[in-house]
Amino acid sequence: MERVRDIRLLPKAHLHLHFTGSMRPTTLLELAGRYGVHLPEALTGGEPPRLRATDERGWFRFQRLYDIARSCLRTPDDIRRLVREAAQEDVRDGSGWLEIQVDPTSYAPFLGGLIPALEIILDAVDAASRDTGLGIRVVVAANRMKHPLDARTLARLAVRYADRGVIGFGLSNDERRGMARDFDRAFAIAREGGLLAAPHGGELSGPSSVRDCLDDLHAARIGHGVRAAEDPLLLKRLAERGVTCEVCPSSNVALGVYEKAEDVPLRKLFEAGVPMALGADDPLLFGSRLAAQYELARAQGFSDTELAELARQSVRGSAAPPDVRRKLLSGVDDWLTG
Repeated sequence: MERVRDIRLLPKAHLHLHFTGSMRPTTLLELAGRYGVHLPEALTGGEPPRLRATDERGWFRFQRLYDIARSCLRTPDDIRRLVREAAQEDVRDGSGWLEIQVDPTSYAPFLGGLIPALEIILDAVDAASRDTGLGIRVVVAANRMKHPLDARTLARLAVRYADRGVIGFGLSNDERRGMARDFDRAFAIAREGGLLAAPHGGELSGPSSVRDCLDDLHAARIGHGVRAAEDPLLLKRLAERGVTCEVCPSSNVALGVYEKAEDVPLRKLFEAGVPMALGADDPLLFGSRLAAQYELARAQGFSDTELAELARQSVRGSAAPPDVRRKLLSGVDDWLTG
């Protein structure tokens, strides 16, 4: 019988973590008290809120909770604290590389504008990386619910800061709203500037959403992508192109994409050869962080050898520099043999 190893000791890369959603619940409570923000019971009950975003009303509720939490981040110190604590949590879960996703326009009103907001975030990332030893980079994400011209502005800004820690450009929010092709110019700007294209797709919408990300945005990674499991030809295409899907099992269940954790098609994606990087998405709202996603895979029957391969896939799908990749991949081998 195979020895069961500690998932937290398995070196891995974390490629799908949203900025506000990375906050500790205790930090949210403290900041809300400081700024006089009334938190709904869903954010104060000590348990993850019951969410189901498969309909418009459910998604609106999810977004409302997220926006309330985001309103508690008002100063550079708040930003630094959030990033430092997110890094500490990742290190505790065995992450050696984190790519955190943020739309700086959401924080600009409190931080003096769009450019100051991004600079404060990048400075916080640098400080947290030094303090914790965790490699951290930023994916700037546009919002599907906003005008595509806003996305172009963000893409230009992201490229401008490519030498300061921005490594990718994403597209988030409800994929049922806003066609991927409407954002093709923004992604072209990002790619031409050397950034990795990592839009969300294949979560609330089906396989067509993933195809649109590939065809219209030339995605190198897909945020979520699990609904590709419904289309064998699409699975083959993802595998052949080596497009990594940032799969977030806890999030999928919390938002009602799947009824139970065992329904998330990790095995189908894995056996089809689709690279995966397990991610926590929004731990503040979904109640679990990175290591827990690997535990869910283990509960589906993934052996430690297969979990090690999932960790390798997360590293290979990252924008980590070669020396970091080598160190993490060597650590995965040591985890298996040590």
